[in-house]
Amino acid sequence: MAVSKELLDILACPKCKGEVTMNQSNNGLVCEACSLVYEIRDDIPIMLVEEAKPLT
Repeated sequence: MAVSKELLDILACPKCKGEVTMNQSNNGLVCEACSLVYEIRDDIPIMLVEEAKPLT
């Protein structure tokens, strides 16, 4: 697992402060409210709004 359950529990979307969940391929965190995906690189979530990708 790229991101531990404990870390996932405390992470929030930097744009709306809402909940993020792991995507199905375990390579990104999804904010459903903002329709954004935050990439995980080298087991580190990149929680920058300007680097997030639109949810497809």
